[in-house]
Amino acid sequence: MIAVLPKEFATGLHIIFGFFDLDGSGDWNSGEPAGIGPELCNALLDTCFRDRVVIIGDRRQLDARLNVIDVPYPVPVEPGHPSPANAQALLEGLRRAARGCLDGEFAAMVTGPVAKHVIADSGVAFSGHTEFLADVTGASLPVMMLAAGELRVALATTHLPLRAVPDAITPALLEQVIRILHADLRDKFDIVDPEIVVCGLNPHAGEDGLLGSEDAAVIAPVLDRLRNEGMTLRGPLPADTAFTPAAGHKDAVLAMYHDQGLPVLKYAGFGHSVNITLGLPIIRTSVDHGTAFDIAGTGQADPGSLLAAVELAAELAAH
Repeated sequence: MIAVLPKEFATGLHIIFGFFDLDGSGDWNSGEPAGIGPELCNALLDTCFRDRVVIIGDRRQLDARLNVIDVPYPVPVEPGHPSPANAQALLEGLRRAARGCLDGEFAAMVTGPVAKHVIADSGVAFSGHTEFLADVTGASLPVMMLAAGELRVALATTHLPLRAVPDAITPALLEQVIRILHADLRDKFDIVDPEIVVCGLNPHAGEDGLLGSEDAAVIAPVLDRLRNEGMTLRGPLPADTAFTPAAGHKDAVLAMYHDQGLPVLKYAGFGHSVNITLGLPIIRTSVDHGTAFDIAGTGQADPGSLLAAVELAAELAAH
């Protein structure tokens, strides 16, 4: 499901909030129609967004009291049983929301979890919301960041096999990721001088080359160069201490790979944390969980992460 807020949101005028159900095994996308997405949408009825929402999706799945931009699914939806035949309708709803953001109709979009394999089974190459939205919006490099309260964790690499990570962390990639992270913390989060803690790649950040050379040979020179431009960067620090109070991090931690940073973030706020895609010309936030096919249609879905994603999208839109 994709949520969109119009630019009027930032000025306190009429708010439009839209969801579109999309499936996926990816960590951070909107709701598959056969997953818990429709239930999350309907949970908005009990919030302050009740009379200010528009759902982009199949109105047959949604409470009649919600406003809906109808994108009907060609195959009837059965909770817990996704159909690849609905993939094109799902993607069209996603494009509709993204185009609305690009055109100024909406100020932000909020997505729920997707099951990438379902879309792939329809014959469409789909690696996730992040990459799809980067393609639609023309962004060169989307950066994944999750937030749980004041803890923000961004990733230098995302869904890669662990053995591929060291080769992927090049000086050019790392510099681009840090520039995007720094710019969006400043421009979207309204942090004047962002302070970023950068994790090392190896245990003990390489321990002077004993446990790997990448920290000193690749990461440190990039940080030195960007510090000389005025950025406030700390590191490379050992990942096992980068998240502790002693590390003194303030605004964000940059982890080198997916499972270096996200276990800490999810432990701190699973079910209430938010995924934010940086580097896009639009604002996009997402829930922190999957499609939950096993409980779809049972009314057990927890809307906590969705509500947090909505609130953060509203905050970023205001900035």
